[in-house]
Amino acid sequence: MKNSFDARSTLRIGGVDYEIFQLAALENKGYEPSRLPYSLRILLENLLRREDGSIVRAQDIEALAGWRPGTDSSREITFLPSRILMQDFTGVPAVVDLAAMRDAMADLGGDPQKINPVQPVELVIDHSIQVDAFASSDAYAINQKFDYQRNGERYAFLKWGQQAFGNFKVSPPNAGICHQVNLELLARVVFGLKEDGTPQNDGNPQIYPDTLVGTDSHTPMVNGLGVLGWGVGGIEAEAAMLGQPVTMLIPKVVGFRLTGRLRPGVTATDLVLTVTEKLRRHGVVGKFVEFFGPGIARLTVADRATIGNMSPEYGATCAIFPVDDKTLEYLRFTGRSAERVELVEQYMRAQGLFHDAQSPEPLFDETLELDLSTVAPSLAGPRRPQDHIAMTEAAEAFRRDLPGLLPPAAKQSENESIRAVATCRINGEEVSIGHGAVVIAAITSCTNTSNPAVMTAAGLLARNAVAKGLRCKPWVKTSLAPGSRVVTDYYRKSGLDEPLEKLGFHVVGYGCTTCIGNSGPLPEPVSRAIREKDLVAASVLSGNRNFEGRINPEVRANYLMSPPLVVAFALAGRIDINLEKEPLGEDDQGNPVYLRDIWPSDEEITQVVAASIDTEMYRRNAREIYLGDEAWNSLSVPSGNRFAWQPDSTYIRQPTFFQGMTRAVPEIKPRLENARALAVFGDSITTDHISPAGSIRDDSPAGIYLKNHGVTPSDFNSYGSRRGNHEVMVRGTFANVRIRNRLVPEVEGGYTRHLPGDEVVSIYDAAIDYQREATPLLILAGKEYGSGSSRDWAAKGPFLQGIKVVIAESFERIHRSNLIGMGILPLEFMPGDSIASLNLTGEERFDFDLSPLCASTGEAEAGRREVKVCATRQVGDQVHFSAKVRIDTPLEMEYYRHGGILHYVLRQLCSEGRSES
Repeated sequence: MKNSFDARSTLRIGGVDYEIFQLAALENKGYEPSRLPYSLRILLENLLRREDGSIVRAQDIEALAGWRPGTDSSREITFLPSRILMQDFTGVPAVVDLAAMRDAMADLGGDPQKINPVQPVELVIDHSIQVDAFASSDAYAINQKFDYQRNGERYAFLKWGQQAFGNFKVSPPNAGICHQVNLELLARVVFGLKEDGTPQNDGNPQIYPDTLVGTDSHTPMVNGLGVLGWGVGGIEAEAAMLGQPVTMLIPKVVGFRLTGRLRPGVTATDLVLTVTEKLRRHGVVGKFVEFFGPGIARLTVADRATIGNMSPEYGATCAIFPVDDKTLEYLRFTGRSAERVELVEQYMRAQGLFHDAQSPEPLFDETLELDLSTVAPSLAGPRRPQDHIAMTEAAEAFRRDLPGLLPPAAKQSENESIRAVATCRINGEEVSIGHGAVVIAAITSCTNTSNPAVMTAAGLLARNAVAKGLRCKPWVKTSLAPGSRVVTDYYRKSGLDEPLEKLGFHVVGYGCTTCIGNSGPLPEPVSRAIREKDLVAASVLSGNRNFEGRINPEVRANYLMSPPLVVAFALAGRIDINLEKEPLGEDDQGNPVYLRDIWPSDEEITQVVAASIDTEMYRRNAREIYLGDEAWNSLSVPSGNRFAWQPDSTYIRQPTFFQGMTRAVPEIKPRLENARALAVFGDSITTDHISPAGSIRDDSPAGIYLKNHGVTPSDFNSYGSRRGNHEVMVRGTFANVRIRNRLVPEVEGGYTRHLPGDEVVSIYDAAIDYQREATPLLILAGKEYGSGSSRDWAAKGPFLQGIKVVIAESFERIHRSNLIGMGILPLEFMPGDSIASLNLTGEERFDFDLSPLCASTGEAEAGRREVKVCATRQVGDQVHFSAKVRIDTPLEMEYYRHGGILHYVLRQLCSEGRSES
């Protein structure tokens, strides 16, 4: 390694000399690293430590060290994370890809063992457990049993991966949610110590900031601890595992100044929903967000983590807070060793990365400000996390949104449909429900279950409600799914588990559950009532996502809120209520009970938290988290370093991505002709629309495939759990039950027309017919295409359907990268152009002049290419327009040339093997 800036130095901590790369060394070269945003300083250290004259050059370091706010940079830099975080929905397909890459490496004449992580990979199984049973003391045991029945094959595959690949560690099911486990246990803040507190290497060990990428878009939750990390697609994470750096242009950094303090009764959830609305409106897609100002000292690490968690909801790459005394306090409280805490403090202070009242205020490209005292109790919905609603305006907002939420058939008689009411019998009681009935109330998701204050508030509110004689309405499916077993430890110690259970909030599992779409089926009487009257039912959850069709296919209105508000709306049983003015119910004497009557004070919450949670809870959880239960330890695991694919498996199949691959890099053809639009979409098409994670309908192409392979509908499981089988996933692409394709405006769901005909068919069936005709495909879309989860199947599925190009008004960051990673070309309409302004219907034939992609390019031209597009209508006239190529860096161009990032990595590793032989 080179050391052009004389940054290599030694720092003595606890009697050990550690090698570090000092940021202050750059001051001798005329730079001011102390004025850079905290996040850019972490990137700068990453470059200094990895300078090799090739992947990292002195010019790259100079470009970042010389950063000035407000300047556009076309400089590509690389970032190599310290580790990779995964969950099982994305982890299973990633391990499938690695196993397939070993096979492909052998087929290409290379060494299969070169396909092995070179960075630590930590996978937490958290996305699979489903809420089948609820509101009973047996709920957890029943759901756990079903979980292993459905997912045992997947779990055995992950256990195989743990023994077949080095640097790969798996946390068994029901240990917690990956981001909460990361926050409470996995995050090092500074790398350089083993778990026992001793140096990782003998001699002169190196220490450096803990950084990561994760195969889940909510990875920035750990930003609240001062750890830089963000979500990437599975294919990009796989490349990082194999030593391939993440490439980016020097990011814009938005400073978010916080002042004041939250008012009594206002929660961190209310704050993050307010921040989400504000940042989404400002526009931070692809940017770093960094919090600063006097207000950050008044937020706990748990509060900060809640804000970081929802960075994908407001579009930011990351949302980071600096390391300070609150960070050290949290590390001690969660059981990190004294050696770890000392290492973090001494290293961060030595590097000028420790924040205190005397720290100079960084410079930023853009700045926003929020006075915390202006935040009010909030929720968000019914379709997007950024759709902020004041709690007092929930009823008005629902009534306003109701006409647009009605199913297509009900809209034909809108006036009559809006007044619809259904009667059903539940547990022997006849009840009436209408639009806005809350049928799911879930305390779920790491966003909030990681925060003891809001979880304790929910328990205290439940206690107070029970004392008043209140109960949840019988049509509400209630659930509690903590992201850590520590939550149930402090609930038991405080006695708050009992009132929660009296309201039906029994523990149903330790995983994402409802937030990821694993809410399970509604009780049949409720489901039937919704279907028969076309009701717009509601869910309330303490999660981070409420996209259409995600939470439950029968629930059209979904609202995010704090855990205590989840309990409150479950008591009310409806979303169209003003909780400030209307009672939740009546007490035993028939007196009205209002939310204010049962809401706990901030002082009581603080007292209960202090009395109920101790460090030993976290230490015990750390000791036990990898042990697994009896079911995990009894799984039969295949042996060998090459996976033995089973031809009859419906969960794990060898993917076809590398079939026919050669060592030679394919040439880009200068023209793509006679392409057809598979679908035409509007704005805010999410990765949930493109590649659903939830339930599989038995009449869908994926359901038909599974039935043809002997799987009964009761055993379909979810799309997320089937991501190790490309045959299911390609059939599930664009299969969201709420997606709307403008080629078939009268139909809701995954349908299209096989052009030039008029017959309505499934998108999958049309794609297969187009492939038989050798017709290339494209997607037309509006703004924010691919927002939401970091879902690589939202790119893999379109690739397998034959889609070559996506033209949109704008892309979310992760999805754009994923498209390139699968060899799909992302094109952006030029400013002022859109589907509407160009009068495109999607029925045209499209020709593309791709010759600008065939020419070699340098950094100056990266991201500045345009291609010419000609759309020919059925009557013969043509529309000509240009589109911007959203391949932003030279390395992304290499990925595209190779047909995808994994193809690029395979050829690189094969080339290394050939040069060594």
